[in-house]
Amino acid sequence: MAGVLALTLALSACAAASPAVIDLPPQVDGGLPEDTTTQLQDAVTFAMNASGASGAIVGVWAPWSGSWVTGLGTQNVGGGGDVSTKMQFRAARETRPMTCDVLYALEAKGTVSGSDSVTEYVAGVSDLDEITLDQLCDGTSGIGSYTPVLLSQWLTNPNREWDARELASYGLGQERSEPGTAYTGSDAGYLLLGLALERASGQTASQLLDEYVFRPLALDATMLPTDAAAKPSGEAPALAGHHSLRDAAGVMNCTEPLDITKISSSIGFTDSGVVTDIHDLGRYAQALAAGALTPPAADRFADPLPAYSGAPSWFTAAGGALQAGTLIGQSGAVPGYSTAAFADPETGLTVAVVLNNSAGGEGPATNLAWELAAIASKAAAATGETAPEAGLPWTAQQYHDATAAAAICPQPAP
Repeated sequence: MAGVLALTLALSACAAASPAVIDLPPQVDGGLPEDTTTQLQDAVTFAMNASGASGAIVGVWAPWSGSWVTGLGTQNVGGGGDVSTKMQFRAARETRPMTCDVLYALEAKGTVSGSDSVTEYVAGVSDLDEITLDQLCDGTSGIGSYTPVLLSQWLTNPNREWDARELASYGLGQERSEPGTAYTGSDAGYLLLGLALERASGQTASQLLDEYVFRPLALDATMLPTDAAAKPSGEAPALAGHHSLRDAAGVMNCTEPLDITKISSSIGFTDSGVVTDIHDLGRYAQALAAGALTPPAADRFADPLPAYSGAPSWFTAAGGALQAGTLIGQSGAVPGYSTAAFADPETGLTVAVVLNNSAGGEGPATNLAWELAAIASKAAAATGETAPEAGLPWTAQQYHDATAAAAICPQPAP
């Protein structure tokens, strides 16, 4: 009987997860109109030049009109091969809502409650007894962030494997704000949430993400790697990742950026450690927006807070995600890459982008994603389809100008 039980458990562990349903308008087959594609490509090329990126991978899906998924540029500034849509890259903060997906799934099973204190599961953080798992997910814990403190160390020693508790300690050492009062998006908070979910479930974060996110959504190119320093891929090709540095005079070196493709994913863990490809990234953004993995009781976006002090009323945060107008998604940067992915739960409009230079932070990818969304939102309807009437609270030109204003590399003369 013991043998039968062991076999049953093994088969159960290997069984395919129940597929999640993404309830969005059906996607029209075929490409977007030529004039739309031209505008999109011009926007991507401009963002690449401004951010020092040699390559970009982009996906734009407008269900009523068509899609555009492509790789632009080369692996390195001086060449090194074309960029392809099959390449994998680091997803950066797209990991955050995935970690929250696991929280909601475990809460639905009764394993944890979002109102539980993090101290119930993570030892050595007794001064965090008033901080809940929900606050860690929502980014309202008030805990500081470790990335600004450690970025230079990651760039100079990318092979080092970091313990999540050590990383979190750097964030805990920063000035804190009152829990539950404002969105700060602490990376240390998402690490603590991952540690808590591991302890509560008895599974690793990699296993949890695979069981509750990757397999239900059929994200076959997405994973949370081991801690060993490696390229962001298994057997698939990887998009080369770079980070431009300033010289002694403070001038950004955009012609010879640091190659940071190979680094330990432990620096991000359940905050920004996941790797993916453009198809999976777009599909996850759609699932997030449509609530495909969110139990109804979670009420994920019921009480959003401003994404930052003074943010426009249409830019809020909740549930590990950002809400920009009608779009829901996330954006961020990790050494080598700047990424963003957003989708509209009503129209299905989806944009996903990665630029392979992280020196400009999350801004280049965010600005580009919102510019592409504004362009695609006006794409003409395919035969027999109807274009949506609702628009976005910004124009493509606004975020084209934002990209220019934040450029870290000299722009070519017009």
